[in-house]
Amino acid sequence: MSDDSEPGSAEFVQSLARGLRVIKAFDAQHPELTLSDVARRSDLTRAAARRFLLTLVHLGYVRANPDAATGASRFALTPRVLELGVSYLSSLSLPEVAQPHLERLSREVDESVSAAVLHGPSIVYVARVPTRRIMSVRITLGTQLPAAATSMGRVLLAALPDDETDAALAAAELEAYTPRTRATPDELRAEIARVRAQGWAVVDGELEPGLRSVAVPVRGRDDRVVAALNVSTSATRDALDRLTDVYLPRLQETAAAIGAELRML
Repeated sequence: MSDDSEPGSAEFVQSLARGLRVIKAFDAQHPELTLSDVARRSDLTRAAARRFLLTLVHLGYVRANPDAATGASRFALTPRVLELGVSYLSSLSLPEVAQPHLERLSREVDESVSAAVLHGPSIVYVARVPTRRIMSVRITLGTQLPAAATSMGRVLLAALPDDETDAALAAAELEAYTPRTRATPDELRAEIARVRAQGWAVVDGELEPGLRSVAVPVRGRDDRVVAALNVSTSATRDALDRLTDVYLPRLQETAAAIGAELRML
């Protein structure tokens, strides 16, 4: 019997899969795309990409903006696409439990704080309290970033068994975002082992120059790591010692409080 999740299965709806690929072609670095861009990034023909785009425009998930110079349309997602993730996020108790704790922590340290979960080789932000913009990419709920280059990602990868960590690294497109980035499997395995041993992670200028963050795990039932929390700041504002001496203890207290509430649900 074939697996229903496989493209060859009679239960696999190829048109739905292609439509989702069109939606995923848009991201923070590519918020607006031409028809050719969408076709290339979703691995579809122009004709197929056009059909899916026009359907999504009709449904209100995509808007078409005519280019004044060429007359060709440029496409962008609309806020309605958030509806596709609301059911998932609302089914989680984590964001609801974490948010007031993050707000309290952010007031105490006067920095941006976030919570994220692991999704394959990426982290997905599920709760956040921003104080100032310190990244070139705007972080919102649902934003995905590479787990290997982020403090929360390394905490979450460290919570996995070795074979699952290796699988996540193998699936990742390891990239040297800055000269500081650990971007080889061996470097990352060594760093993740260190994070696993000490129970927290610091990333200093590996995702973006000047961006520093410290992260800790959140443990739910059965002591299982269900999320990570971080405080992010800039190298011009905070020395590394401040991350470990001031932010880390408060992060650990916050993570313990969130975990305690999660275990009561």
